Parts: sequence; structure tokens; C-alpha cells
Amino acid sequence: MDRCLARNLAESRATPRARLATFTISAILALAALTQMPAVRAQSEPVQDLSTFPRTTLEIQSAAATHRFKVWIADTQGRQTQGLMFVRDLPADEGMLFTDCCSGIWMKNTYISLDIVFVGTDGRIAKIAERAKPFDLTTISAEGPVKAVVELKGGEAAAQHLKPGDRVVWHAPGAS
Repeated sequence: MDRCLARNLAESRATPRARLATFTISAILALAALTQMPAVRAQSEPVQDLSTFPRTTLEIQSAAATHRFKVWIADTQGRQTQGLMFVRDLPADEGMLFTDCCSGIWMKNTYISLDIVFVGTDGRIAKIAERAKPFDLTTISAEGPVKAVVELKGGEAAAQHLKPGDRVVWHAPGAS
């Protein structure tokens, strides 16, 4: 306990007036803290359950094989802002697809390492940023125009031998 606070509490035991003053100050500080909480919450969007995101299968076609991933689709600004924030585990065959959005990604509130795959306007991998560090606020950029960004489990791009030039294909949910 803070020595000044301990001394104030000890002194407050001496008189009822001092106890009332200490209580009043504590109540004011607690009320001030509580009134600040809603303002902080209002500035950030609520976290959406990933089960509410649309899903599709994404294929990455390399010279040697076709790799399939089940991906959530971040197709709105709110979903794109959230991405894989707060996710604690990601299976090797899953990921997130950001459509019509950004050429840069950061790892704010992201607990797991991710491989960031930038898909160029030609539908091919333009760049892979491997094993992006959790919680890093540095922007990871594509360094050119992109059609989409795919987030995979950290290390998965190397494990599947993905490389720039591999073709990336997906269909909108419900499309045949």
C-alpha cells in the first residue's frame, strides 16, 4: 500500500471528520473513474464473434500443389478493423481474407503470430510477411496495389512452400 495512503488512513481513524473527508475523496475518485469507462468503450467497436463473419474456401495454387484454407471474410470496415484480434489459436488450415481493403496490416490486440499474404491485383501472391509479431503496431505494407490480404497461422506459408507468384482463388459465399 502507498505510504501516503496508509498514513492518511491511519490519520482518518483519529476523527470522524477526517474519516468522512477520506471517504468523500475516495468516492469522488471512484465516480470519476466510472464515468470515464463508457467514453473509452464508446470509442472502440464491440468485438464480433467470428461465427458471424461469412466463410469461404480459399485456394492457393503453387507449381507443386493446391492448398486449401477455410477463411473468415472481413468484408466490412468493422470486420476489417477487428481481423483476428483477440484470437488465441488458429488451426493451420484456417485464416482470414480481407477483401477490397488495405495494403497495410498491423498486429494490434493480436495474440498469435500470423503470416500476412498480400494478393496483387492479378490474383497472385505479391508479398508474404512471415511470422508477424503479436501486438506489434508497426504497419506491414504490401508495397504495391493489392486485391486482398490473407492472414494465416504464423509459419504456415513456409510449411506449405507458398511464394510470390502463386495464384490465389476464392468465391463469394453462396457463389457456385
